[in-house]
Amino acid sequence: MFTPWVTTVIIARMTLTNDALRKALELGFDLAATWPVGPPRTGEAYRAWLDAGYHGEMAYMAERAALRLAPHALAPAARTMIVLVASYAREGTPSQWDNPLYGRFARYAWSRDYHDVLKARLFELDAYLRERTGREEQGKACVDSAPLLERDFAEQSELGFTGRNTVLITPGLGSWTFIAALLVPEDLDAGLLTARPSKHDMQPFFGCGTCRRCLPACPTDAFAADHVLDARRCISYLTIELRGPIPRELRPLMGNWVFGCDVCQEVCPYNRFAPPAQHPGLQADLENGAVALAELLALDEVGFRARFKGTPVTRAKRRGLVRNACVAAGNSGDSSLTTVLIALLRDDEPLIRGHAAWALGRLGGASAASALRAALPSESDAYVREEIELALVAVTRE
Repeated sequence: MFTPWVTTVIIARMTLTNDALRKALELGFDLAATWPVGPPRTGEAYRAWLDAGYHGEMAYMAERAALRLAPHALAPAARTMIVLVASYAREGTPSQWDNPLYGRFARYAWSRDYHDVLKARLFELDAYLRERTGREEQGKACVDSAPLLERDFAEQSELGFTGRNTVLITPGLGSWTFIAALLVPEDLDAGLLTARPSKHDMQPFFGCGTCRRCLPACPTDAFAADHVLDARRCISYLTIELRGPIPRELRPLMGNWVFGCDVCQEVCPYNRFAPPAQHPGLQADLENGAVALAELLALDEVGFRARFKGTPVTRAKRRGLVRNACVAAGNSGDSSLTTVLIALLRDDEPLIRGHAAWALGRLGGASAASALRAALPSESDAYVREEIELALVAVTRE
């Protein structure tokens, strides 16, 4: 039997655990769980993924692998991680979503930068715990930019399961969610709370079953196998993480996605009835999801900062977003974009000049051919010259 002192300690710990979880829900998270800090279960799979080179140019994934595999090294004093899920599901799509003259943005980018929104809430949750316990040092707040395999811990703490498309799926919420974590020194009990109880939320997770819709739906065939994403072929990687030229063979497959991609989630049955986001900072104007390519192609540095300040889109930088818009323009088949693409042949960024040349080669026409011929003699960048020469071959085949 427990002594009165031990019983008091257990009750106090359980009370603090429950209060912390309730506070997390009050702060706008949809699900909250507490879990002991320990190694991820998918460590070997993660190393194999890195060894296969599937992370592409995301060198930080490999450089900080040791921390991802050992959360204690990330936060030595931490005993518990509070793992949190916040929905960013949207009601409907923008009016111009299917218009090839508009660039598509992944749904998570239709509102404020979730890093800023969720980190602020994690700091509030940590302050609440510090006030309760008298702790002076801060906990470690993690919102996907920290070296933590948060999806692994979300699955361990029963917040969801990993789908074939490698994203966390929570029955009742689907996969339109952000995962965050707060690593704290408090020794809390394992627990789970949901802000949106439904008949699905607390039922056993059945996984994907025989469903494979997400894998063949991927426009660029980015899934090497079930649960294995080759980021080098993923449109989200190509439009955000890749800093150089997009491989030519993948450009025609990207459609009008200019920042991220949602295809593998759009076809997931778990997302069919996902309730819209409730968190005030994660709600969005639908029209932010589709922007005219003509507007994107005309952005200068000042215009880019003004248009996308405070959103996740700034990660791509102006050079990356306009590069992506050039690809979408080439895929549009609409010659009305030729004039603005011709202007980009004089852009300061070689990356943009090269992709503008590719797009002009795709659209073709006398104006495109004339502009490409005029640009070639004065072009000093070897990569851009190659793009112009290949584009000229394409237009002369018409």
